[in-house]
Amino acid sequence: MNLKLATEIGKCLSNQTRVQIMEWLKDPEKNFRQHESLRNFDDGVCVTHIKDKSGLSQSTISTYLTNMQKCGLLILTRHGKWSYLKRNEKLIKEYTDFLK
Repeated sequence: MNLKLATEIGKCLSNQTRVQIMEWLKDPEKNFRQHESLRNFDDGVCVTHIKDKSGLSQSTISTYLTNMQKCGLLILTRHGKWSYLKRNEKLIKEYTDFLK
């Protein structure tokens, strides 16, 4: 991990709602309902469920999630018209190791 990426991740995590989203995604089974067509959370949580739980507007949550994805904190998977996000545990570990 380099300093530039660590700084970008720090910026992403400088907002309480974005940190809360990361916390929710740490245990998706506990924090979200899964779409009927998917049996598990292997591909993450539907963006709509994240938006609904956050209580934020579509544009705000879209900006937050896009920025979190761009810096690598979240991994996007699409199923048809639906987008699913999950935490990038590898990058999170690299980030925490870098901070140590």
